[in-house]
Amino acid sequence: MIKILTTLLAPSTGHAWVSGFDVADEPEKVRPRINMVSGGETSGYGLLTVRENLWMFSQFYGLSSSVANQNIKRLLEVVGLTDRANAKSSDLSTGLRQKMNIVRGFMTDPDVLFLDEPTLGLDVGASREVRRFIRSWVDNNSTRTLMLTTHYMVEADELCDRVAIINQGRVLACDTPANLKHQLQQEAIFHLEVSPFNGSLNAAMFEALPGVCNVIHKPQEGFESLELILEEEQALARVVNTLNTANIRLLNLQKNEPTLEDVFVKLVGQSMEEVEKKGEPDE
Repeated sequence: MIKILTTLLAPSTGHAWVSGFDVADEPEKVRPRINMVSGGETSGYGLLTVRENLWMFSQFYGLSSSVANQNIKRLLEVVGLTDRANAKSSDLSTGLRQKMNIVRGFMTDPDVLFLDEPTLGLDVGASREVRRFIRSWVDNNSTRTLMLTTHYMVEADELCDRVAIINQGRVLACDTPANLKHQLQQEAIFHLEVSPFNGSLNAAMFEALPGVCNVIHKPQEGFESLELILEEEQALARVVNTLNTANIRLLNLQKNEPTLEDVFVKLVGQSMEEVEKKGEPDE
């Protein structure tokens, strides 16, 4: 699908439009408005330095040298690659080469940016920084559009306003991350840490409250741990009132919500890891 939308592959049937232009009939109008970054790609020329490769790609899009050099300098700083600007791209590790590819994708400030597994090969810290930059790039200009394909559900949750779960070529669900997770959630689950009960309360007292389905009480050193399963969130207020009445302080409160991975498992019937092992196509 990405190859069709970026005019690299003609559709066998149907039509697709990017920025209002048909990708098959008007590819010359689509290409100046888009850019693409794929995880693990080996774009660029190994004999050229990082800076030279990026400048070369900027010229394909018709950027002036001054704008290109400004963008290269700024984006290399964003991804932490400034100190390797004059290194040959052939000497870069997989992770550093992917950082160069990310800079190339953003350098032209496209109307529509396609990201295909953009953080593949990056370590945890670098992936977090790249996601933060991508999110800010989209938020800073409401006219920009980002299309992301990823196997990392955390990445989809952080970056996407709408998520489509696709398996074997079929769209199983498409909605905001919050709505997808809300549809899955049947009960409200909370983790509480409170000051010691000192014999004043026990799990049975909480389970007797309306709307409280189950309570797991685990005394800890210096505090009490409570795992609550509630019919609805409103029941939490009754739990807190019971604590206040007994002069028990609430130290920590955490709501445990379904993740997009949970949604994927519910819709597909198996985890992302299991799907990947079987080699089934999914996004």
